[in-house]
Amino acid sequence: MSKSQGDVSGNRVMSIDAYRGFVMLAMASSGFGFSALAKPESVQKLADAGIQVPSWLLQTLAYQFDHVAWTGCSFWDLIQPSFMFLVGVALPFSYSRRESEGQSPAARFRHVLWRSFVLVALGVFLSSNGSKQSNFTFVNVLSQIGLGYPVLYLLRERTLRAQFAVATIILAGYWAWFANYTIPPAQLEDVKAALSERSPKLLQSHAQPELEWTRFSGYGSHWNKHVNAAAEVDRKILNALPSEKEPFRGKKFWVNEGGYQTLNFIPSIATMLLGLMAGTMLRSSEPDGEKFRWLLKAGAICFGVSMALDTSIWPVAIPKCDWHLAPIVKRIWSPGWAVFSSGWTFWMLAAFYWVIDIRQWRRWSWPLMIVGMNSIAMYVMAQLMKSWVGGALKTHLATIDVLFGWEHGINYVLFGDYPFATPLGHAARLFGLWLVCVWLYRRKIFVRV
Repeated sequence: MSKSQGDVSGNRVMSIDAYRGFVMLAMASSGFGFSALAKPESVQKLADAGIQVPSWLLQTLAYQFDHVAWTGCSFWDLIQPSFMFLVGVALPFSYSRRESEGQSPAARFRHVLWRSFVLVALGVFLSSNGSKQSNFTFVNVLSQIGLGYPVLYLLRERTLRAQFAVATIILAGYWAWFANYTIPPAQLEDVKAALSERSPKLLQSHAQPELEWTRFSGYGSHWNKHVNAAAEVDRKILNALPSEKEPFRGKKFWVNEGGYQTLNFIPSIATMLLGLMAGTMLRSSEPDGEKFRWLLKAGAICFGVSMALDTSIWPVAIPKCDWHLAPIVKRIWSPGWAVFSSGWTFWMLAAFYWVIDIRQWRRWSWPLMIVGMNSIAMYVMAQLMKSWVGGALKTHLATIDVLFGWEHGINYVLFGDYPFATPLGHAARLFGLWLVCVWLYRRKIFVRV
């Protein structure tokens, strides 16, 4: 993913970097541990310290900084679609630059294939961190981008109508495939048995043990967890690859506990295509105001279409309005989710574009842009180094506390028994990773694939 964006006059569209940096910082924050802060034991710790925090605020933060169980949407669920959407936004700028530098079409396409391979391999590498052998799973966001990237590139010079038509065909076809698949009864029993062996405590904790695969009833049941068409494909494909996972019912792979599937990359192509449409518009000669209005309209259309097809996402339940023609489920990147999440990404890009590139209010965004210009570096550091950074901080801050005789010093506040230690500790780790990005930026080092 190139870090060079510019409009037709060669000026950088800084809002793209800022938006990407915002997404990367949010990802690397690990949600600031708000989910842990909202647990009863943490709430009691706050109360014992005389700190009163409204329960609704804690619950809201916990919800927004974690993934929803299956259907619905939180802020945290929008991180991956934003990243993938921005891949599409950046592509027209990246390859127009390569073309202006004299790179041949064949060389550009070879680079696309190499980039795709590296992203998939890097996704596998990060997914295998801490494993005894390579974990061949392809649900990591980098692998998902890599699998769909060549298709995105081949459509980069098509018209907006053509790009929209391809995105529509992909989503409609994927929807039809799911809608026409029903898991065989015998295999459903195997899924239940495998889940019981794998996570007995999880199933026993529900009033209805089958909750894992019965979120939707009726027509929407085709998009339930573990029993959908893409889950069946993973059971066939992933068992052909080596894995260190313990076998259940004679198989190395049976279910992804989160419900994520390899074939998510197919509807994800539509997400990137919508981003490509946005990037094509931003790179056009249209007036800035027209570009801004186009982004707002595109987002509004996405919201209208997706919410008309699935009432589960409505903020208020309305009697006799309960249908799920295209359920909005992030974990399987359902067509409904691809459209709904793109509504948010269009609007967030519009907001960044209006503030930074139209109004020229840029100084505040520098901390975001330096991360956006090194997004791959930040992503890899967050996956591999965040725990190490936290451990190093604990070691040296504890030494400082001892030297100054602070019983409840910096280490206690950030990583000890202080009531707000969890979010503050995550913030400290994030700040350490951000400083690395500052160092890279000042030395003009930009990690590209």
